Amino acid sequence: MTTRIEKDSMGELLVPKSALYGAQTQRAVNNFPVSGQRMPAEFIRALLLVKSSAAAANITLGLLPEHIGQAIIASVKKLLVSDDLLEHFPVDVFQTGSGTSSNMNANEVIAHLASELIGEPVGANDHVNFGQSSNDVIPSSIHISAAISVEKKLLPALELLKQTIEVKAQELDCYVKTGRTHLMDAMPVRFSQSLLSWASQIEQNISLLQSLQPKLQLLAQGGTAVGTGINAHIEFADEFARQLSRNTGLHFRAADNFFALIGTQDTAVALSGQLKNIAVSIMKIANDLRWMNSGPLAGLGEIELEALQPGSSIMPGKVNPVIPEAAAMVAAQVIGNDSAITIGGQSGNFELNVMLPMIANNLLSSTKLLTNISVLLAEKAIASFTVRPENLNAALAKNPILVTALNPLIGYEKAAEIAKLAYKENRPIIDVAAENTDISRSELAVLLEPTKLTYGGL
Repeated sequence: MTTRIEKDSMGELLVPKSALYGAQTQRAVNNFPVSGQRMPAEFIRALLLVKSSAAAANITLGLLPEHIGQAIIASVKKLLVSDDLLEHFPVDVFQTGSGTSSNMNANEVIAHLASELIGEPVGANDHVNFGQSSNDVIPSSIHISAAISVEKKLLPALELLKQTIEVKAQELDCYVKTGRTHLMDAMPVRFSQSLLSWASQIEQNISLLQSLQPKLQLLAQGGTAVGTGINAHIEFADEFARQLSRNTGLHFRAADNFFALIGTQDTAVALSGQLKNIAVSIMKIANDLRWMNSGPLAGLGEIELEALQPGSSIMPGKVNPVIPEAAAMVAAQVIGNDSAITIGGQSGNFELNVMLPMIANNLLSSTKLLTNISVLLAEKAIASFTVRPENLNAALAKNPILVTALNPLIGYEKAAEIAKLAYKENRPIIDVAAENTDISRSELAVLLEPTKLTYGGL
């Protein structure tokens, strides 16, 4: 590998000749061979947007020469459409807790490109990082990347999932199935009622996510090193937010208190908690699908999921519920990510949180996982499963719990006797009730009709 010599405040260092970054990035590459995992592309794009919006703000405020500022903006635009974006950002997720290495990586890459563009030196610190600190850039990049990912990816995916469930519920409203509590037979429910429960879960998650967006769109940018705003123009924070809002289509605002957004990651922790809640909802839906699909002979066999791939390397003809299984694993991972983010949020020591790169990585990982699995769950599991009515009806006809409908007429104790006898003799509840009460069979047929029972009331 051919190299060139770069230098920073600590001295000279060899850097790959083709690299756009400089000495500080190379030091980070050398210092942190931890996971081989780079910062997410969504985070890097947000970081680049910080740099172009800062340049635009500093041009407006008369603090950066027009040609240098425009070169920075043009360089960011070039990077944002690059197919090999992450090649220029090799710093490991597990780096300095402030994310300074990633900030300087961006500064160096942009400075390199901008210098080539105008044929004169553009400084990584003096120009690209003007009026900024890693300590406000990285927290702002976390908020920006998360806000964009939630608004433009996760919320649409959840809306698709909700709408798909609602459409399926309408299609299946005519089917009645045995309800289950404690995994044991309970009163009947319509398929639509079960599915609309899922839709309600997702709708609530959407609402809670939307309620967090205004907090996500508050930014630390302008607080610089510790929150005081040293070396930044007094109007920089507001002008930066205006420029960023134009660039993204989202309404970002400068925080009222920079100290809180630099010293803590409370908003990220809150968002992660909501992502965990979505994961719990996804797990519930996935498990319901797996149970209803179980069999096809020895399980419940109430539905049949779309067959997507062979299910066994040794058992011919086996097909497994692969999408719900993937969904369950996503849910487990998101819950794990939340635990790490929670611990990371506790690491706000005085004026700076020092687990920022890990928080950013896990937050965006959770958002991406939930986005992708929501679409798959909607399109490859819920929209395409079919009902097996013969299995639904066989279970309903013999369900002794239907006797609950007779409680107001014969009392709980008598109803319990009838239910136990029906269980023992494996007979339909209507037959046993007809033999052991004074209620006519025709009246029992009305009282015990499963669909009627799904509407509640006396």
